[in-house]
Amino acid sequence: MPNASPRAPRTKTKPATKRKTITVPAIEKTSIVKFVRLLPATELPRYTHVPGTGTPHPYRDPRGHSFNRKPVNPKALNEDRWAECRSYLLGLDLFNLGFYWEAHDEWERLWRQSGPDSMVGKFLKGLVKLAAAGIKVREESIHGVRRHAASAGEVFADVAAETDLERFCGLKFEDLQFAADRAAQLVYKPDLQAGRPLRVFPYVLTPEPMPLM
Repeated sequence: MPNASPRAPRTKTKPATKRKTITVPAIEKTSIVKFVRLLPATELPRYTHVPGTGTPHPYRDPRGHSFNRKPVNPKALNEDRWAECRSYLLGLDLFNLGFYWEAHDEWERLWRQSGPDSMVGKFLKGLVKLAAAGIKVREESIHGVRRHAASAGEVFADVAAETDLERFCGLKFEDLQFAADRAAQLVYKPDLQAGRPLRVFPYVLTPEPMPLM
């Protein structure tokens, strides 16, 4: 009887693995939609200041974009009337457009006027820290980015716990904490053109409802 031809080895079929569904927070989806300025009639600086890169200091240098323009102290931010606060909205526009030094400057003055120890002041401190993280990205200081972003996240978590609110001054705490966490985790491109405003974070801070200005 002739020898039977050898059988091909059986291959084990692996059970199909289920794909994980990744939920993208609403704040990150905003990066793919058209950005709408809150104060479209306001003139923007001709560059963004990045310390240590040769850009003129906005106030001290005669070449600065705000030289001889004394900063005006804004009115304090009111939690219930945030949509009427020009300084707050301007800071959001500047942040979302990549003017991180200018956003930091605007929000810091508002923070001082609103009372650093008030609930609004604590909230603004978180935004100041988030803008500082953006500045550190432009300075290519990843340690500074992570330090300021982590501090911003802690501030937002504390204010959320103290107020027991979902949204504050138009912004969701969940989105703000995600923004801070994301800022600390990202890898950023080096050698960005000094002075050119660039959004380095994959989201924009959009208050709701949108104010009518």
